[in-house]
Amino acid sequence: MSRLGKMPSWQRSFVIGGMLACSSTGIAYLMGHEFQIQRAAFGSHSILAAHGIAAMFATLALGSVLPFHIKAGYKSKRKWLSGFSQLAFLLVLLASGALLNYGPEEIRDGVIKTHWIVGLLFFSIFLLHACSRLKPQNTSKDLSSN
Repeated sequence: MSRLGKMPSWQRSFVIGGMLACSSTGIAYLMGHEFQIQRAAFGSHSILAAHGIAAMFATLALGSVLPFHIKAGYKSKRKWLSGFSQLAFLLVLLASGALLNYGPEEIRDGVIKTHWIVGLLFFSIFLLHACSRLKPQNTSKDLSSN
């Protein structure tokens, strides 16, 4: 690996695929269940089950980046805001997902709202973090070729 914190291609694909699958199924269920858009298709139990399975893969993907990528990102002092906000949002999503399944009924409505708001925030920041590139730096080789 040539760059600090750069993931191998298999890991990058796993992380992006896991997070996109989890986010897209969550957004589909949100549209169908909460906003009544294509409720029969998007608000169904099979979409919710797919979201739960995708969340398991996304959690595995998160675990695969914890030992190296996060430590390297911290040391490099790049993308701190997007990286650590994603980590915080994922912790809230894991906790709220557990509360949705195992928590008391009295707090369920608040947890649902928290889960989908934080999920949308996470997805937005994830896209920015994953897709942003550093500005190419001028090197002496680049300058001498002009």
